Amino acid sequence: MKDLVQSVKPRVFQQRGGKVTRSKVWLKNELIRVGLAESLSTYVMMSLGLGSVAQVVTGQGAFGQYLSINLGFGLAVAMGSHVGGKISGAHMNGAVSFTMCVFRRLPWKMLPLYISAQLLGSFLAAGTIYAVYYEAIYDYCRGNLTVTGEKATAGIFATYPAPYLSLIAGFFDQVFGTAMLLLCLMALSDQKNKPAPAGSEPAFAGFLVLLIGISLGSNSGYAINPTRDIAPRVFTAMAGWGSDVFRAGNGWWWVPLVAPPIGGVLGAGLYKAVVELHHPHLSEAGGEMVEEAVPLDKEINTIENMCV
Repeated sequence: MKDLVQSVKPRVFQQRGGKVTRSKVWLKNELIRVGLAESLSTYVMMSLGLGSVAQVVTGQGAFGQYLSINLGFGLAVAMGSHVGGKISGAHMNGAVSFTMCVFRRLPWKMLPLYISAQLLGSFLAAGTIYAVYYEAIYDYCRGNLTVTGEKATAGIFATYPAPYLSLIAGFFDQVFGTAMLLLCLMALSDQKNKPAPAGSEPAFAGFLVLLIGISLGSNSGYAINPTRDIAPRVFTAMAGWGSDVFRAGNGWWWVPLVAPPIGGVLGAGLYKAVVELHHPHLSEAGGEMVEEAVPLDKEINTIENMCV
């Protein structure tokens, strides 16, 4: 676990009569700390993101348009990154965690913890937004909770394809969108290229999600995140929308669950194969000390660990 999180050392905060008083560490189990931080960062990201969708849908355009959702999720990613960035890395995205494992930037044994934490945070966020917007949702749809149609509200919580989109095209849409996400995150964390300035990683992650929403969002709502989609979908099935959440879109539910991890590996692998592997070594760089992409075990707060 030492390669995952920064060690917790008591900090001096007061000195009395020559005696040093140190702060207490309430949670010393790093697994628990990582799980809680990942859950909370995901919860913050999803609550603010889903809230932006609920406001646009129930407000019928009076409180924002599609761009409001793009901005909402982008800023939500940035805020979630700040919440857990130094503890868990604030992946908030099962495709990111899976890709980090594939490229040995996260131990495989940690993947179940990350996925479970993300699912929990997403599920609780869906429940919270349902409670906050309960009356608005029922006023909007007159109590008829539907998945499709003019007054559909299931799309507040999970993604669904446009009527024209086939499963094959939708699968490619999700693979490509997630590939762009991980490719750009790898570039932003590459210390031999043009990385994001230290401390600005959350903002750049948010800008990237905003850009993907603006450019690749209309086909199916740019889930690009399996845990972000399946947990709220399960919640809506339990909250009154029923099994239609799994039947809609010709059984669309599995596409945002399966396609993003594939796209994440392809995007990150493409960047490594075309750019990262061809950086000059130290001797070829004129003796200048040049670091490669910051590994997860040395700098947990890199941009690659902060996304939807």
